[in-house]
Amino acid sequence: MNHLINNRIGRICLLFLVVLFDLNFCRAEEVGHRWGTEEREREYYPIVNLPIPKNTVIEAGVFTVLPDNRVAVGTRYGEIYLIDGIDDKKPNPNFELFATGLDEIFGLSYRNKAFYVTQSCELTRVSDSKNKGKADRFETISDAWGYANYHEYAFGSKFDAVGNLFVTLGLSQSYESHALFRGFVLKVSPDGKTTAFASGLRSPAGVGMDEHGALFYVESQGPWNCSCSLKAVSQGSFHGHPASFNSYKYAPELGPVPENPKSGSRIVVEKERLKQLVPYAVIFPYIRMGRSITGFTVNRTQGKFGPFEDQMFLGDYTLSILMRATTEQVNGVWQGACYPFREGLSTGILNVEFTPQGNLLCGGTNRGWPVRGMKSFALERVEWSGKMPFEINRVTIEPDGFKVAFTKPVDKATGTIPELYSISTFTHPYHGGYGGPEIEQTRPTVKSVTLAEDGMTANVVLDKLTRGHVYEIDLIKLRSKDGEELLHRNAFYTVNEIPVR
Repeated sequence: MNHLINNRIGRICLLFLVVLFDLNFCRAEEVGHRWGTEEREREYYPIVNLPIPKNTVIEAGVFTVLPDNRVAVGTRYGEIYLIDGIDDKKPNPNFELFATGLDEIFGLSYRNKAFYVTQSCELTRVSDSKNKGKADRFETISDAWGYANYHEYAFGSKFDAVGNLFVTLGLSQSYESHALFRGFVLKVSPDGKTTAFASGLRSPAGVGMDEHGALFYVESQGPWNCSCSLKAVSQGSFHGHPASFNSYKYAPELGPVPENPKSGSRIVVEKERLKQLVPYAVIFPYIRMGRSITGFTVNRTQGKFGPFEDQMFLGDYTLSILMRATTEQVNGVWQGACYPFREGLSTGILNVEFTPQGNLLCGGTNRGWPVRGMKSFALERVEWSGKMPFEINRVTIEPDGFKVAFTKPVDKATGTIPELYSISTFTHPYHGGYGGPEIEQTRPTVKSVTLAEDGMTANVVLDKLTRGHVYEIDLIKLRSKDGEELLHRNAFYTVNEIPVR
């Protein structure tokens, strides 16, 4: 992103983006209006600033937790810092510079006393062979992809169960692929062998395993993507953008080149026509649920972070917010829901990671594009206060509607009134244009609501479900057994498939 700032054209583009940001800021404020105030969020999930030493710039791109419970951070400037004391009650962490000279680190894993670093141009093994606390050995594991443009970011996963790493490669620009394997997911095996795994990416961000151990990546809004989304990645899958087709001749393992998707169609139609095409698993409605979603992690804190165990937590760069997501597989296709979580972060969030004590570490920068957060860069942790919020915990699909789980019992006297469950839907055009509107809005009828005996789940029966639509569940009028209103009133479920009885 810094390359964009350092040339005249980049400055003009940035000015244009600032104007667009100003025009949309009133819409961005809708986040706070619809989510609930930051003051209420702070009661349950306070944000703690992690001081950074004076004259030190840490624009965090990725984190990983080390065996000794220190946290390593890879930065946009190509440095690796080792941080101790990140979970202290009154934090004043110690930062040790371990490595320099890399380039925009957006993937960082640790194994056998070495870091595996996904940087712009390659996957690099970085180690301290003399045990002096500084990196002195840099080994290229894979440089199988091309790199020639500032927009060609590379994001790396953590190791999977058998030691593979996955790298997502952004296009040269939103519409084009000028270098090898741009718009691809590559798999790097433990011996360094690199193979093409999937294609059709536009501008991917975080990549890794979801709560079920399936591989997902975050896609940004743009051509063939009207909103940001989570997409499930399988061997040979195609994710919509045809610019990557020019590298298929170097990837025989992917099989034949997919057909071009038809611009102006719908995702459910194209999914039936193109066998390799994978639909968005979770769509994040634009502005209401982020503008530029980045890295994600899964909550495995065993209750240290509250009621959202085994859920994905994601950051958003432009709006400086955090969100949750859950996934499930229906008829062999991944889909799921997203939920608001926390606003008020100090900078644009590039990545998140849970600390050894179960806090959510957040970091990023405002370099390159405007963000809501006021700091140029920051490290912060979000911690659970121990108070239980009244929230929508998880939404799952049923053959005739949805099951909505809560974090506290719902008031039984009113919790079965259908009018308290407001549900609306929309879809997007599937096209090659940049972004796109919400279209074909519907408002299904809530036929009935049944509460579980403990009040913790509600089965919401609708008159119909429509594949390819996002269902917005708005429960602003619902109250808990204790009379509380929901901290966040909305959830958004993407329906790709409808289960059968």
